[in-house]
Amino acid sequence: MKILIVEDDWELNRGIAYALQKGHYTVCCAHSLQEGREAYLSEKPELVLLDVNLPDGEGFAFCEWMKDKGRAAVLFLTARDLEEDVLRAYELGAEDYVTKPFSMKILLKRIAVILKRNAEAINRMFDDGFLHLDFDQAKATVNGREQSFTPTEFRLLYELSSHAGQLLTYDVLLERLWDSGGQFVDKHALAVNVNRLRKKMEVGNHKYISNVYGMGYQWLG
Repeated sequence: MKILIVEDDWELNRGIAYALQKGHYTVCCAHSLQEGREAYLSEKPELVLLDVNLPDGEGFAFCEWMKDKGRAAVLFLTARDLEEDVLRAYELGAEDYVTKPFSMKILLKRIAVILKRNAEAINRMFDDGFLHLDFDQAKATVNGREQSFTPTEFRLLYELSSHAGQLLTYDVLLERLWDSGGQFVDKHALAVNVNRLRKKMEVGNHKYISNVYGMGYQWLG
C-alpha cells in the first residue's frame, strides 16, 4: 500500500513517514498543495494524509481536486478542530479527521482500518475493460453492453473473481453459495450455472472460468 503525506511541517512529515515505513507501507512525501498534486499524479497512492493549513492553500482544495482523479482515500491530519472544518472534510468525502497532537499508534490503527475497508470495497467490483461487474449494485456489462445475471450467478461470480487464481473446489463453492441461503444445490446444478455464465460473458479470447477436472473451478480474469 502506498501512502502520500501532504504536511508542511518537515519534522512531523518525516516522523509519520518513518512510522509508516516501519509498518511496511510505501511512503511519498509532499510539503505543499503543488507538491502534493504532482506526487499524487505520479505515485498514485491508495491513501493521502492531508493537512488543512498548507503554504499555498487549504487541504480542502486538494480533496476537491482529487475527486475526478482516482479512488484514493483521504485522512485529514490538522490542528484545526472547529466543527465546521470537520463537517466540511466529511462532506468532501474524507474517511477520517484526526486533530493534532495525536497518538502515532492510534493513527496507524486508523490507517489500517481505512485501507482494509477500501480494499474490501474495491474487491466488490471487477473491471478489465471488457467485463465489468458491480456486485453491490448487481449490475454487469460485457463489451459495453448490459448483461443480466441471476442472483445465484452473481454470487458465483463474486466468489470466483474475489479469489482470482485460486482453485475453489466444488464442495467449497457449494457451501459458500447455497448453505447460507437454505437451498440445496448439487454439483450438477453448479456446473449448469458455470456453463450459463460462460455463454453470457466469454467471447473470443476473453476467458474467465477454468474447470479443473474433478476438483473445481478457477477464475482466470
